[in-house]
Amino acid sequence: MAKEKETQKLIANNKKAYHEYFIEETYEAGISLHGTEVKSMRMGKCSIKESFIRIENGEVFVYGMHVSPYEKGNIFNKDPLRVKKLLLHKSEINKLAGKVAEKGYTLVPLQVYFKNGKVKTQVGLARGKKLYDKREAIAKKDQRREMERDFKIKNI
Repeated sequence: MAKEKETQKLIANNKKAYHEYFIEETYEAGISLHGTEVKSMRMGKCSIKESFIRIENGEVFVYGMHVSPYEKGNIFNKDPLRVKKLLLHKSEINKLAGKVAEKGYTLVPLQVYFKNGKVKTQVGLARGKKLYDKREAIAKKDQRREMERDFKIKNI
């Protein structure tokens, strides 16, 4: 059998999640979408900056994911902020529900992308950062940037 090449095209990235949370585990989930929403995503019109994930009655839903209406969709367009169902295996949902029940854990969407023609999202099991953790991360990033700048100047 020929090995199929997996193609991924990034639609939306949630950089804010990495700043606000420690990401401990990641999962890949499908998203239940309507036709015009998929067409809109093909054009890159999706935002997950303010979105979050909840588990309700053994099902996983993403809230606040904004999918802009498709221009040629007229009456078939859905509400841009409607709640979308995430598709995960039952064992993964049970594991995540157990972790989220612990204090300090939450689920956040990290990326939305196309994988072999299907829309997928990367879900992160996250623990909130304190203010001093954020300051520490910013200081490390600045230090790394300065080191790269110094290295670049020395090699010119």
